[in-house]
Amino acid sequence: MEDKLKTTVDGSVLQMEWTFAAPREMVFAAFTQKEQLEAWWGPEGWETEITTFDFVEGGIWHYCMRCKDPAQGDFYGMESWGKAIFRQIDAPHRYAHADYFSDASGMISEELPGSENETTFETVGNRTRVVFRSDFKTEEAVKQVLEMGMKEGFTSQLQRLDDWLVQRTM
Repeated sequence: MEDKLKTTVDGSVLQMEWTFAAPREMVFAAFTQKEQLEAWWGPEGWETEITTFDFVEGGIWHYCMRCKDPAQGDFYGMESWGKAIFRQIDAPHRYAHADYFSDASGMISEELPGSENETTFETVGNRTRVVFRSDFKTEEAVKQVLEMGMKEGFTSQLQRLDDWLVQRTM
């Protein structure tokens, strides 16, 4: 199977791209509305609970992904908290945000790398190409998130979104 997630690394910049068989406005809404994000965000076998979601410039997105799949071994029962701060919004074309690992209280992790991100939504015929650009402080930070399985996890969650969008357009 062709790797649907196109990934490039250039120094401390990680860029990924995925094309969805859905219109831009629908894909943008899936990324920017709390109820929709909770339906698909996170890899297969994980569920997401969003504790805060304020999609405005300066707004906060704080969430927890929990592994609910016993077949995932050591990951079963694990929680992964994240926090984003929205920097810029140009709906339905793009948004930018800072992205961090955090704890349940929203305290940003000092041990795990954060990044500044831009997500763009491009109409390509009747499809939508989404480009995710993440700027990390160092090349080592990019290597660290990739070694943690970021590409595999992101591929899984984008496939979940792909499937969810297909169900919504039927």
